[in-house]
Amino acid sequence: MLRLGLTGGIASGKTAVAAMLRELGFAVLDADSLGHTLIEPGQPAYDEVLREFGPAILGSDKRVDRAKLAAVVFADPAKLERLNAILHPRIEAAVHRQFDEWSRDATREAAFVEAALLVEAGFHKKLDGLLVTWCRPEQQLERLRARGLSEADARRRIAAQMPVDEKLRYATQKIDCSHTREETRRQIEALAQKLRHPSNKMS
Repeated sequence: MLRLGLTGGIASGKTAVAAMLRELGFAVLDADSLGHTLIEPGQPAYDEVLREFGPAILGSDKRVDRAKLAAVVFADPAKLERLNAILHPRIEAAVHRQFDEWSRDATREAAFVEAALLVEAGFHKKLDGLLVTWCRPEQQLERLRARGLSEADARRRIAAQMPVDEKLRYATQKIDCSHTREETRRQIEALAQKLRHPSNKMS
């Protein structure tokens, strides 16, 4: 079973591509959602995140308010780095466990882990290939504004990630999400055909 990554800049089409892969029968693990689970009360990273960032990041229910946490870490690269240092090793361990479980199914040709920071965390080096989604920077900004972010917040989120041109250098497969959804789907269907071919090449 090929262990593949799916990443891309924020609002670049990564989640839509993950949904298409699932529709075509591939298993896709959402590592970012896994990170959200890890900071729930009683979960491994909750106490550590609370110690690091203080009670101001909590909501009235004592759960981590992700919007408050995001406001803190995206305003300060050093704090974002500290949060990633807490979460990434735990997420990576969980991803490996899931891949090992999936690999026991002999009929499974490939499985994916979807995460915004696969390259930044160095996790791409432990995978068999990497899909990188991309679109034009102005589209990222437009999509983030449509999600309710201010222009300043949207620009901060984009700036906190590796520039897309640099991320694309690590790609074994580039997915252009700057056109229609149908055009993106055609690319994913072609990739699915390639993955199901006996040669199983990702290039």
